[in-house]
Amino acid sequence: MGKKEQVNVFMLLLFLSLCSASDQNWRKTMMSAHKTSSMVMNRVVSSILFPIHGNVYPIGYYNVTINIGQPPKPYFLDLDTGSDLTWLQCDAPCARCVEAPHPLYRPSNDLVPCKDPLCAALHPPGDYKCESPEQCDYEVEYADGGSSLGVLVRDVFSLNYTNGMRLTPRLALGCGYDQVPGASYHPLDGILGLGRGKSSILSQLQSQGSVRNIVGHCLSGRGGGFLFFGDGLYDFSRVTWTSMSQEFPKYYSPGIAELHFSGKATGIKNLIVVFDSGSSYTYLNSQAYQTLIALLKKELSGRSLKEVPEDQTLPLCWKGRKPFKNIRDVKKYFKTIALTFASSGRTKTLFELHPEAYLIISNKGNVCLGILNGTQVGLQNLNVVGDISMQDTMVIYDNEKQVIGWTPANCDQLPRSTSVNYM
Repeated sequence: MGKKEQVNVFMLLLFLSLCSASDQNWRKTMMSAHKTSSMVMNRVVSSILFPIHGNVYPIGYYNVTINIGQPPKPYFLDLDTGSDLTWLQCDAPCARCVEAPHPLYRPSNDLVPCKDPLCAALHPPGDYKCESPEQCDYEVEYADGGSSLGVLVRDVFSLNYTNGMRLTPRLALGCGYDQVPGASYHPLDGILGLGRGKSSILSQLQSQGSVRNIVGHCLSGRGGGFLFFGDGLYDFSRVTWTSMSQEFPKYYSPGIAELHFSGKATGIKNLIVVFDSGSSYTYLNSQAYQTLIALLKKELSGRSLKEVPEDQTLPLCWKGRKPFKNIRDVKKYFKTIALTFASSGRTKTLFELHPEAYLIISNKGNVCLGILNGTQVGLQNLNVVGDISMQDTMVIYDNEKQVIGWTPANCDQLPRSTSVNYM
């Protein structure tokens, strides 16, 4: 460094030292003002809203569009309340990626270090060694056999509050450079993990004071719907609530349920139930599934519906005298199914599945059962309430109060504050 540069550096340091005292007072004032305005903002601005696209059938999934990076680029993400990590297929470079609607995500240089608490949250306690301290390696596996392997990075998410204000937080996400598609593979850019863990986007936003740790979705039976973070889009008093189970902290689980059919107990109890927006269909364990099939077949005995094994849309389909156009054509043949959960004391909370919540009409004009055998696909005794059974219902996961709620709703229109059209 030459003498001229030394003098310039000295003058700069002298200037900074003279400004230091007043600058510190100014910073304290600004930080206090920012903190106050942030607190006021969060009391007023309570929700972030995303339109949802897709359907249960024939597309087979619902997704949202999120803009990530600088400059922001759109990515289609599968909304998944059954997992925590949000990840994108990533050009790191990519060792194994599948077809996606957008170019691969180009990661930022902001690596999440191995010792970061978010990294620890992705691994079982005591089961992770920092082989590369400067980065956080991850691997997530899904029930359908799919997986993603990659590293954790931070990047800017471009989000909007419901009052129009913009939010551009830096959040951690997975840069997935090795993907194995599962049995229910969806041709999307990645996964939006909405689970209960610290690494979820929602938990990160809550830790930054941007939104309350509440997520909800409203999936339309006609396709589309909306997803939201925060508590400004529903009337708490109009929602049926039940406690989240503490026995199954990895999942959004209302706990243990009993299966009812046509208003009567089936004798099937102690069902471990989870709500999972990443699953298109609903799954029961083998015993519950076989019991339900027997009840359905008994109910349909002597009716005009006949089984059609040649329709491979789903494992069990029926045809009528002529092709069906919609569920209304067959609703009269099918009964309401329900799951009852033990709430506080002796109170039972009911989650009902009307025919629209467990049937589809195939492209052959047959009616098919959208409840499947979970044991056959590796879920063991886990029973999953999937998208089909949450259609036209607002489902809310309140991680602060540790409750899950649901209420019939019109999911076809995006709401404004608490203006949701309840059914």
